[in-house]
Amino acid sequence: MGIVLEVKNLSKRFGGIQAINKVSLTFQQQELRCIIGPNGSGKTTLFNLISGQIKPDQGEVTLEGEDITHLKPYEISKRGVARKFQITSVFENLTVRDNLLVAAMGGQRVHSLFSRQPEKMALDRVGEVMSTIHLAGRGDEAASTLSHGEKQWLEIGMVIAYRPRLMLLDEPTAGMSPSETVETSRIIRRISQDITTVVIEHDIKFLKEIGEKVVVFSRGSILAEGTFDEIGNNPLVRDVYLGREGG
Repeated sequence: MGIVLEVKNLSKRFGGIQAINKVSLTFQQQELRCIIGPNGSGKTTLFNLISGQIKPDQGEVTLEGEDITHLKPYEISKRGVARKFQITSVFENLTVRDNLLVAAMGGQRVHSLFSRQPEKMALDRVGEVMSTIHLAGRGDEAASTLSHGEKQWLEIGMVIAYRPRLMLLDEPTAGMSPSETVETSRIIRRISQDITTVVIEHDIKFLKEIGEKVVVFSRGSILAEGTFDEIGNNPLVRDVYLGREGG
């Protein structure tokens, strides 16, 4: 498998705070990676650097070998980096299908937009996505009628309808019921078979369900990497994650 994203010696300081300190990470095709750590440890800052919301003081970010460090956010998005924020932002007054159709049409290649049936191509994609996010058969329902967890699934669906190379998910199970959390883990595992997926998460049960490689951040640096079991058995990680160390 090839490398989709590489972060090299990335650093970012805000005044006297070193938010990210010489972080290097490599993400492979079809990889699912979880990032954890206490508040203020640098997780969201890393996502902001990858997606171009902020620029690093040093280091670089490459997407399939292309340096995207200093591109604007919309340029990075067009190259295939898609991000879901913690707060849901679906179009409440549109149907499930139309929410996904907006995203799918936005992700069409230029030649597809000028083909005879671009809408049919997008509708076919929407049908696939609705099945993936467990909303098959509910395309005509207004997004406003969905539960909180279902709205999160819909927004994940809007991300993958765009056909990104890399998907960044910021706390996708926030506010979900236990059963919705389990279903979300299944959805994300399925998606990661096609799209490299990086997840920021605090829910330990979700991390256990995912069971993939975990990166632990502390004070802007990588403290540890490993499987869920390896991370869980690391006494230093437990101290940091449980808040005995500041950060």
